[in-house]
Amino acid sequence: MERMLRTLIDPAELVWQEKANCMGVDPDLFFPERGASTREAKEVCRGCVVRVDCLEYALANGEKFGIWGGMSERERRRIRRARALARRSGAAS
Repeated sequence: MERMLRTLIDPAELVWQEKANCMGVDPDLFFPERGASTREAKEVCRGCVVRVDCLEYALANGEKFGIWGGMSERERRRIRRARALARRSGAAS
C-alpha cells in the first residue's frame, strides 16, 4: 500500500513531513476513537513549523479522519465549506 501511495504522490510534495513535530509520535494519538479527546494531538501540532503544509495536504486529499495540521475533520470540513462559498461568490462576481 505504501509503495502504491508513493507512485501516486510526488515525493517532493511530502518533504514537509520530515520536519513535522509528529515524526516518531504514535499515530494512534492522531486518530482518536469517536468522542475521545483530541487535545494531546493538537498540542503536538501547536508549534509545528509545517502545520499549514499538513493542513493543506489533508484538505487537498480529502482526509476524512484524524488530526491534520492541528484540526479535526469537523474543523477541516468548515474550512472546505468556507472556501467553496468563497469560490462560488468570486465566480459570481
